Amino acid sequence: MNLGRALGSVGGLTLASRVLGLVRDALGARFLGAGLASDAFLIAFRLPNMFRALFAEGAFSAAFIPMFNRKVGDPEGRGLIDGIAFADDALSVLLPVLLAMTVLVELFAWPVTWLLTFGYKDASPEQFAFVVRLCRWTFPYLMLISVVSLLGGILNSMHRFWVNAAAPILLNLTLIAALLLFHTHDPLATARNQAIAVTVSGALQLAWLWQNCRANGVHLRFKRPRLNADVRRLLALIWPAAAGAGAVQINLVISTALAASLLPHGSVTYIYLADRLNQLPLGLIGIGLGTVLLPTISAQLGRGAEGEAMATQNRGMELALFLTLPATAALVTAGVPIVAALFQHGRFDPVAASYTAQALAAFSIGLPSYILVKVLTPGYYARADTRTPVRYATISMVVNLVLNLAFVVPLRHMGPPLATALSSTVNLVLLYRTLVRRGQFVADAQLRRRAWRLTAASLLMGAALWWSADRFAPYTGAPGLERWAALAVLVALGAGVYAVACFLFGAIRPSDIRALLRRPAKA
Repeated sequence: MNLGRALGSVGGLTLASRVLGLVRDALGARFLGAGLASDAFLIAFRLPNMFRALFAEGAFSAAFIPMFNRKVGDPEGRGLIDGIAFADDALSVLLPVLLAMTVLVELFAWPVTWLLTFGYKDASPEQFAFVVRLCRWTFPYLMLISVVSLLGGILNSMHRFWVNAAAPILLNLTLIAALLLFHTHDPLATARNQAIAVTVSGALQLAWLWQNCRANGVHLRFKRPRLNADVRRLLALIWPAAAGAGAVQINLVISTALAASLLPHGSVTYIYLADRLNQLPLGLIGIGLGTVLLPTISAQLGRGAEGEAMATQNRGMELALFLTLPATAALVTAGVPIVAALFQHGRFDPVAASYTAQALAAFSIGLPSYILVKVLTPGYYARADTRTPVRYATISMVVNLVLNLAFVVPLRHMGPPLATALSSTVNLVLLYRTLVRRGQFVADAQLRRRAWRLTAASLLMGAALWWSADRFAPYTGAPGLERWAALAVLVALGAGVYAVACFLFGAIRPSDIRALLRRPAKA
């Protein structure tokens, strides 16, 4: 498999989803501002969205795909028929559990919401009750998106990566439609409509994946739940993988809860919007690479090709650094004009934009570690080791909690993002050292040679953007198309400086670009 082309397919669709997500967030900032309405919706969306990241982009795929691949590739088995039978068994157990969980959360929404916010600072009983109502509207999304993750895991194993990568686009389109068609002069009513749209989008994503599974010859059946040996092994792998793959998401939930309980209204919104911008490169690079690497490395290890698996992971690291380092430099040095262009209009004022840019700079310090964790964890999951990542994720979550408590008061809205960034770096170091110690990853000469060159090119680009940021600020905060034109010029400037620096420092050569995009030769 050509890693660059596969990442282009997944990453391109994920990028489209993230761009639509920015459109959605810009409209949300316009119609909701930064206050009670926006904070309430974002709190209600945080829990099901966390589970979406854990299952759709993490735990379920990490546990399910290697097992499904082994069923399909077993030379003594029946191929896809055995794989689909395993998926039937998994669905028959997963669905009742999800139904029960949904009912329980609907019944106990008040204490669940309290845990998400630690009571939500300065909220009156009526305001807190409003947040609870929004949580009840959004939580059924968890059940729907978890079934979507099973179907997406099947299609990813069949190398139909694009179908699953396109599903989140439906979420953003639904929320955009709700904002444009059903916004009112009352921000609270607009927030309620957004919460309803979240669950509607889950139903649309389920219909999309179900239809594409059928189109690819996968016809799942609902049957009586059976805890056979395969399902028990799947469940045993899912829960450790959930913590291992979801450390970042769990850290964000902690950050949201502390911001809601200790900081003024609006802080949840600043942190959320900063995270959304930080998620743009993470979605394009990290999730795309993780999606492609897991089935690829699983297949290589399955046929005993340890050398190929290590080479694949080296190229994954190299590609991640090539794309991540400049994104980090840009978000740290040019956050103010970027946030102003995207969000500063309507109810979202320049002060809110400045605070969001500060939170963005803190988040972005950890961007390389967020993405490299996505590159390294398939090396564990492909070997059916979900326990080691969960140990390290647990350590990083403890570090995050301690740093959050230390930073949240003195650094305010910058404290939780900085704690999340540093705790992710701890997770990365632990994962990397263990793979190296086991002999399951060795940085080859090409990766070592290019890493420092890519760093130098990114620093040069960051310096150029830092010099340009103040000069672009008056234009990126201007009304109409002027802001978008200024942002486009700023992005083009950064990309141009980085491209030239990469070639000057020898970080990449034209032949590398051609090799990355070349179709593999047919056997």
